[in-house]
Amino acid sequence: MNGNRSIGEVAAELGLDPDTIRYYERVGVLPPAPRDPAGRRQYLDDHVHLLEVLLRLKETGMPLADVAAFTRLVQQDPHGVPERLQLLRAHRERVLANRAALDAALALIDRKIGDYEARAQPSRPS
Repeated sequence: MNGNRSIGEVAAELGLDPDTIRYYERVGVLPPAPRDPAGRRQYLDDHVHLLEVLLRLKETGMPLADVAAFTRLVQQDPHGVPERLQLLRAHRERVLANRAALDAALALIDRKIGDYEARAQPSRPS
């Protein structure tokens, strides 16, 4: 989609509440959107793309303070690129560590399911 979108359109597109987007702007997680002559927020494709990236970072466990730092670095483009790269590499390592922990937990759960399925089978008479 091209052009300007309202906060309601962006919220619906991304499955968010408009108040969430307003909150992200207030706390610096998302840069403020330009306004139309009536004062309504107008989001361009670049704003929506950045919001999608920020939501994905948050979804992967990046703290909001780090997400806000990432946003500030994006606004410094191209000067913030080395810092963004460093921030993303550090976050990637945390995500990989979390994934390894989840994989280990999932393996244990699978073993327990196997154990309980074996126990739940009626024993056959000899």
